[in-house]
Amino acid sequence: MQALFMMQPEATSGGTTQPDGAPAPQSGPTGGGAGGELQLLLLPLMFVLFYFLMIRPQQKKQREMDDMLKALRRGDVVRTSGGIRGEIVDIGDADVTLLIADKVKINVLRAHIASKGDIAKAAEAKGGEAAKKA
Repeated sequence: MQALFMMQPEATSGGTTQPDGAPAPQSGPTGGGAGGELQLLLLPLMFVLFYFLMIRPQQKKQREMDDMLKALRRGDVVRTSGGIRGEIVDIGDADVTLLIADKVKINVLRAHIASKGDIAKAAEAKGGEAAKKA
């Protein structure tokens, strides 16, 4: 039974050897410059593609968000990142006071304003579009 699990000494040695003990000659191509040149061309191409598909749209979106936050005025209706909708009653450098119900005011950080727009006008526009389709 033990003889089945024993391996030949040649199979367990680190490298391949010829019968006289000399190392076996290497076979296969020794060059490889063409693959390296292709990689050098693909790397900048991938970076340009990554820039136009990922980085540039994100920068544009961030710029639009910054412009929207700078343009906030008293009376604007906004939605916070937490989903609370309210009307701006006071604006500071870093925070905004929102009126969310009668006599209910909350302070939120200016950076947490997610969008701006008049909710009533948006609802009327959707209702008007539905009426036109019908």
